[in-house]
Amino acid sequence: MSGSSLPPAAADWAFFLDIDGTLLEHADTPDAVRVDGAMRGLLAELQAGAGGALALISGRSVADIDGLFAPLLLPAAGQHGAERRDGAGRMHRHDFAEAPVRRAAKRLAAFAAAHPGLLLEDKGRSLALHYRLAPQLADEAGALVDEVVAGLGEGFELQRGKMVLEIRPGGRDKGSAIGEFMAEPPFRGRTPVFIGDDLTDEFGFGVVNGMGGVSVKVGEGPSQARWRIADAAAVRAWLAQWASRWGARHAPQRA
Repeated sequence: MSGSSLPPAAADWAFFLDIDGTLLEHADTPDAVRVDGAMRGLLAELQAGAGGALALISGRSVADIDGLFAPLLLPAAGQHGAERRDGAGRMHRHDFAEAPVRRAAKRLAAFAAAHPGLLLEDKGRSLALHYRLAPQLADEAGALVDEVVAGLGEGFELQRGKMVLEIRPGGRDKGSAIGEFMAEPPFRGRTPVFIGDDLTDEFGFGVVNGMGGVSVKVGEGPSQARWRIADAAAVRAWLAQWASRWGARHAPQRA
């Protein structure tokens, strides 16, 4: 970790950006988050300046990401890499056993309904039980989710995050998604830059470090990221500095 200093900007960066807690401040519930025109404009500038090499890397579904950032339709990895839209707009979805997830969703939904403050987010391929509004239920919720994951078998994993417990298909994570992007145009040959704030982002930091890229942790807490930045506002300001030099206004015109 290189402390609060950040690396010198470079024109060959490929951007991989977490959303909640990184580009945007955390909200009490996932659907309470709002994206303004300035944020959309910044992402459009970054994408143009990087020759298209910008992707959003999130635990949210791709459909949810699209709804947040509309009318932008950016390359994106959703549900921690279980689904991915590449730079050409093609969707990649990794197979999973749907029936056990539906059973788990029913059980967790009943638990959330009986405990005010809990929220179950059903993303299709993954399930996230949020306890931000009921932190006193962390242990009880954790015990139930551990039991549910054990019942699902080897094909699923528990991912702990900030005030959330997430069940997702095994073998996929933010790091594997970044690796897939980096093997494809327009990302191939560029230096990966990944910014994230949560435990789920550590997978991405590890992959980016292995590629000699730029890994940036938002906020406090232990991390294998090589650099650190204070908060989402600081992230936006730092990205805006890059865009002011290499963004859409300065990108080479395409024929």
